Amino acid sequence: MIKMLNLGCGKRYHKDWVNLDFVSNSADVRAHNLLQGIPFENNTFDVVYHSHVLEHFNQSDGKKFIEECYRVLKPGGIIRIAVPDLEQIVRQYLIKLEASLEGKQQSQNDYNWIMLELFDQTVRNTSGGEMAKYLFQDQIPNENYVIERVGQEAKDLRDQYFKSKQKGTTVTNFKPSPLRFLSLNYYLNKFKQSKNIENDSAALKIGNFRLGGEIHQWMYDRFSLNRLLTEVGFHNFGVKSAKESNISNWLSYELEVKNGQVFKPDSLFVEAKKN
Repeated sequence: MIKMLNLGCGKRYHKDWVNLDFVSNSADVRAHNLLQGIPFENNTFDVVYHSHVLEHFNQSDGKKFIEECYRVLKPGGIIRIAVPDLEQIVRQYLIKLEASLEGKQQSQNDYNWIMLELFDQTVRNTSGGEMAKYLFQDQIPNENYVIERVGQEAKDLRDQYFKSKQKGTTVTNFKPSPLRFLSLNYYLNKFKQSKNIENDSAALKIGNFRLGGEIHQWMYDRFSLNRLLTEVGFHNFGVKSAKESNISNWLSYELEVKNGQVFKPDSLFVEAKKN
């Protein structure tokens, strides 16, 4: 029987996989802090998968994480990774920049959004950042472009916003990475031990947030991700689509695609094999 591991799974998991996340939201998900390694023996799994997790590690921890993925894979096993696609974001930025300079209003709206994709989750100091504010407008001037970029998650957030508005409440749970729940109490206690800072200070609030895991600490493209995987020992690197995989019965697990809809179309999807 093929053994498959889904790391930082969030709400997208399948009972046929071993699912790990920083906080468990189901009996099918095991809670574990991935900064402490992957809690399995060498050569355990045929497949290791993670989506929009790697970019939340700094470069050093990210490499250690990929080394752990390599360790728990069996020889010939497949790793599949999805991350925000820096190359495509930059290409979109340049296209929208040129059109904006020509005075095209719709391109200027698109430019505003692609700038958020490029920077917001790196620089934000509060959950959701400017991206949440943009998505939670009553009218988005370029909604089709945003949906095309972000996919089903943007639709879900928009639905959440309007349902909340009908109830007279405020949307507060912009969907962050599972890393947001990393070890907040641990870091808070470390701050208290080392600094005499009041709990309500702006510095502490920002520090707690930025250590909490929601922000992106690095970004990847085809070249840098290939280089990272090759350095660790993987081979047969290849770029895939959300619907394409060397993993048997991939689409049946609905981890990246459901009812024909891609959850995060702005992603770079890659696969490689362990030697």
